[in-house]
Amino acid sequence: MTRRYSVDLFVEDRAHEELLVPLLMRIAAEHGVSISCRVRTGRGGHGRVLHELREYQNTVERHPAYFSRPDLLVVGIDGNCTAFSRARTAAREMIRPAFVDRLVVACPDPHVERWYLADPDTVKKVVGHRPSLPRRKCGRDVYKRLLAEAVRRGGYLPTLGGIEFARELAEAMDFYRAGRTDRSFKAFLDELRRAMTMLRDISR
Repeated sequence: MTRRYSVDLFVEDRAHEELLVPLLMRIAAEHGVSISCRVRTGRGGHGRVLHELREYQNTVERHPAYFSRPDLLVVGIDGNCTAFSRARTAAREMIRPAFVDRLVVACPDPHVERWYLADPDTVKKVVGHRPSLPRRKCGRDVYKRLLAEAVRRGGYLPTLGGIEFARELAEAMDFYRAGRTDRSFKAFLDELRRAMTMLRDISR
C-alpha cells in the first residue's frame, strides 16, 4: 500500500494557497510521492502567518500524543522587496530544531503574483494573453495589476484578480522557463524537489 505523506502549509493569503497547493501536488506526482496537503493558515498577511507558525510549533511539541509532526512543513511568505534569500533565512530562523529537517520555504520576490506570471507563454496558453513581465518592480500591487490585466486582455473577467487560474497555470507551467525568469521560484522548486526526493527514498 502506497504511503501518503502529510504536508502542512502556512501561507500569507489566498493567492499563495491557490498556487502552492497545485504546485506541491504536481511536484509530488512527478516524484511518485503521494501527499495530503493541509492548509494550516492562509489569511492575515506576513505577520499573522509567522505568529500562527510559532503557535503551531508550540502546540505540536507540547502535545505529541495529539499532534504529530508533518512529513513536510511548507511556509509561503512574500519577500516584499527584501532579497528573497534574506527573507527565507529569517523564516528559517524561527523554526524549531524538530521541524528544520522537513522545512521548505516558498519566498516569492517581491510578491507571489510574479510567480503566476513567471512563464508568460503558459499564461498566454491558459488565459489567452501573453503579459510583458518587467525585470523586477517593488510596488505593492504591480504584479497584481499585471495578472488581472492579462486575464482581462485574454477575454475573461478577473473575478479574483487572476488567482482563479492558479491551478491551470501550476499544472501547465514550464518550470525551466519560470525558473529562468524568477530566481526565487527556482530556489523554491529546487528545495521542494530535494524534499520530495527524500520522501520518495524513504518509501522505498
